[in-house]
Amino acid sequence: MDRRSFLKMGLAGLATAAVGVGVSRSPIPLPMFGQRAANGDESPDHEQPAAHKWVMVIDQSKCIGCDLCLAACHAYNDTPPDISWSRVEEVEPTSDGKRVFQPTPCMHCEHAPCVEICPVGATYRRDDGIVMMDYDRCIGCRYCQLSCPYGARYFNWEAFTSPNPDVPHAGHPEVPRRPRGVVEKCSFCVQRIDRGLQIGLRPGFDPDATPACVVACIYGARLFGDLNDPDSLVSIALRNRPDAYRLHEQLGTHPRVYYLPAEQEEESADYADLADSEEVHP
Repeated sequence: MDRRSFLKMGLAGLATAAVGVGVSRSPIPLPMFGQRAANGDESPDHEQPAAHKWVMVIDQSKCIGCDLCLAACHAYNDTPPDISWSRVEEVEPTSDGKRVFQPTPCMHCEHAPCVEICPVGATYRRDDGIVMMDYDRCIGCRYCQLSCPYGARYFNWEAFTSPNPDVPHAGHPEVPRRPRGVVEKCSFCVQRIDRGLQIGLRPGFDPDATPACVVACIYGARLFGDLNDPDSLVSIALRNRPDAYRLHEQLGTHPRVYYLPAEQEEESADYADLADSEEVHP
């Protein structure tokens, strides 16, 4: 799949029959997962601004609650059937009665309660804003799970040893399974982002460097990209939708996941075309 095909299918909502994420099968080494990588230390007071600010935008006018995103997440992150790093819930319908869904992954908060409360530093925030888990440090106290106002953390009660029912039809695992007794969560598919950057790909534009849930959404309900880049799809979307909102903003957590309300369906934009019109050059 080339970049333009990906944008038109995954981000502009031209439906196809494909469900797989289309990750490259070339032997590219994965970054460390579940441990602190050299560039992954928390540094909220760094003197230099971070090179990237990863953000997800969810267009509720396009989400139909099909759960293709969840199947891709299960497959590529190899989660057990009873744990979903994201969830899709039906919420209040639009004024004209249209059903509305609210996907809820980890919010990767700038002021994350889970980071602040973890007694052993197993939850930490990278320079680029991704909130990560160090599974070797996690002691299973579940303080982070209790402190998360979005219910986006899940305790691994049992070792996952059975076959993954979403493999291979929804994708192939890219990270190792987590051990029993730790808390799991969405990582924005950090392995895809880091691997893609290493080989010159652009997360949000190139499918092999973009979170699996975003690529799997054939309706274009999810966008991903760098908010530091004014030409990214997320920057364009948020510029064009001043009504975008974040969950529980009153708590001061500053989530990195934004929502476009479904009430604006008639004005729902084709952000891939907007990117072309603004002469975005990946």
